[in-house]
Amino acid sequence: MEKKNGTAGYYKPLNDKDIKLIHETTLRVLSEVGFEVNFDEARQLFKQAGAEVDDDARIVRTSPELTLELIGRAPSTVTLYGRGDDGEYDCEIGGARVYLGTGGTALNVQEAGSQDARPARLDDIANMARMVQHLDNIHFYMLNVYPNELPAERVDVNRFAAALNNTRKHVMGGIYTLEGVRNVIKMAEMIAGSPEKLREKPFLSFVTCSISPFKLDEQYGRLAMEVVRHGLPLVVPSEPLCGATAPVTLAGNLVVQIVDTLAGVMLAQLVNPGSPTLMGCVASSVDLRDMKYLSGAVEMGLINAGAAQMAQFYNLPVYTTAGMSDAKINDSQSGYESAITTALVALAGGNCIHDAAGFLEFCLTASYDKLVIDNEINGMLMRAVSGIEVNEKTLAYDLIKQTGPGGHFVSNRHTRRYMRREHYQPSLSDRRDRELWAAEGSKDTLQRATEQAQAILNGKGEPVLPAPLREAILKEVSGVETAILAG
Repeated sequence: MEKKNGTAGYYKPLNDKDIKLIHETTLRVLSEVGFEVNFDEARQLFKQAGAEVDDDARIVRTSPELTLELIGRAPSTVTLYGRGDDGEYDCEIGGARVYLGTGGTALNVQEAGSQDARPARLDDIANMARMVQHLDNIHFYMLNVYPNELPAERVDVNRFAAALNNTRKHVMGGIYTLEGVRNVIKMAEMIAGSPEKLREKPFLSFVTCSISPFKLDEQYGRLAMEVVRHGLPLVVPSEPLCGATAPVTLAGNLVVQIVDTLAGVMLAQLVNPGSPTLMGCVASSVDLRDMKYLSGAVEMGLINAGAAQMAQFYNLPVYTTAGMSDAKINDSQSGYESAITTALVALAGGNCIHDAAGFLEFCLTASYDKLVIDNEINGMLMRAVSGIEVNEKTLAYDLIKQTGPGGHFVSNRHTRRYMRREHYQPSLSDRRDRELWAAEGSKDTLQRATEQAQAILNGKGEPVLPAPLREAILKEVSGVETAILAG
């Protein structure tokens, strides 16, 4: 396949009437129920813009007109840049274009060839970044594990440093402290060459969450404001759970989801009009028997596909969720749960689909083997996203006429020209005869994935950042671990 991304929108769980009703209900909630804003600075911004603000209750209500005016300030397309040649790693987020990446933030890691889980470390971020760099169908690297050995104040800068030194693909991540995000931005400005160059082509972006239902937390709100003041891309997702923090119905969940994320979009645009901001959906459901979060439920795919449609309705870029599994190991459950949810969201045109590579066990564990397996799933899905190209050349009437009844097309130039462009070529799946497969050990998918993962990890990994720049970062940016920037 020649294209890394495609434009989808073929799958539509919502019809036009559904979208209209969800939109109208969203506006009613924003204007009549409102959302809680837990710090005065943000409430004052809403008040100055004309929102109804109850400071005692900390509730903000925005009229339909104000809501649409504020979200209309956000750009309809946001480019998440990589650091490759000729834009090879750039992700143009918006419309129904589709890109797939890892997700965050798991506390545990499953090593290649293992079924056990251990606490994640900082070196896992570096190694996962190297994996992502080698896997063509993982388009961006969302910082996917939490380094348990580090104190909280050093997590932000070291997670981003480990990633930026090991992949040229776009790096996205959640953040935890104001000092941490400032250090990350300072480091990125050094890598870019100047603050202006970083803003011109931002190769990193940040995620700050709203709290469902209808709550802008002070910590995450201040982090979001810091990011947008610097003009860098921001994602503002929320995670309403059916039957827990949202109605049990999928439509009700979507209303909560959209209210939550639009509140974040509005805050970003009040701070810095035109700032690159993505709607976000991390919604799912719970097992009502024990209130456990579910990551592999088909309903997660449906909700996030619906969120993609609503983002297209609002003409906003969107960050969605799919591809996780509730399985504890890389078994059949892991495969079908990941494939089904990712297919639904990708075919609906979810732009920036995170969690689509590597996650097991309710999003608690990141698996090296599953990165390889999901890369294969994602390659097939991106082929589906690309659809069927219909034109004079692909219809091939002249060739069909020339070949005629009883002929064949095997040796034709048209076949050679289109075979790889039209048909996905797997790197993990086994399509050989049984005899050849058996002769090489009768390896199943997991065994082959382990071999691929170990080959990448055992290969020589050259740092992405040049040595003088790494030395400068260690001197000038507070808290960076020396080992993570070693040559």
